[in-house]
This record gives sequence, C-alpha cells and structure tokens, in this order.
Amino acid sequence: MAADQLESNIALLAPGMSFREYSRRAWPIPRGYRENRYLDIVHGCGMTGEWPLIAHDMDWDDVGYDGDIEPGMTLCVEAYIGHRDGREGVKLEEQVLITERGIDRLSTYGYDDELLGS
Repeated sequence: MAADQLESNIALLAPGMSFREYSRRAWPIPRGYRENRYLDIVHGCGMTGEWPLIAHDMDWDDVGYDGDIEPGMTLCVEAYIGHRDGREGVKLEEQVLITERGIDRLSTYGYDDELLGS
C-alpha cells in the first residue's frame, strides 16, 4: 500500500496546483491506517518538515496553509502505511523536481520487487 500511496501522490503533482487542491486529491489512507499516518504528504528538502509542508486533507484545518506548486521546487513525497493494531509499517520517500511540464524524479534507487510483493 505504501508504494501505491507514493506513486499515486507523485502522479498528482503539477505546476500551478494549489497545496489545498493537492491535499484534497491525494491518495486516501484507508481506515485502520490513518492513526499512524506520516506528518505530511509532501515537504521541501531538509532535515524535517521543511517548507512547503503539504498536510493531509484530514489535518488541513489544523496545520495546512495555502500556496502553489511551482516549477523549480524540489519536493519530498512521503508515504507511511502501518496499521493501528500492528507493530510494523512501511515508510517510503521520493524526491522530485517540479518542472514546467510536470516532474523529474531525483531518486534513482529502485524498489525490490520481492519487498513490494510483486
């Protein structure tokens, strides 16, 4: 599920889209996993939670703020899936550069098919 969440949210990124619209359209975290969600869907590069931080739709009223996805931004797209009753979860992150025509992936290391369940 974490890979699905990540890939879906990467595919949504587009120059000119507002942070709010992106948050509304992001991959919906299933019940049972929401309690353990990561802090944000997307953040800027840095140590933690760097600008821009795009909050989950369910958290928007508390921590969301307006802005637009713009060409030249380097963004980290986050995914964490761990069931509230479980002891483990999967966290993935990819870095992308927003361009005039969409995105360029900056992360180059692929996923292990066995770990993805392929």
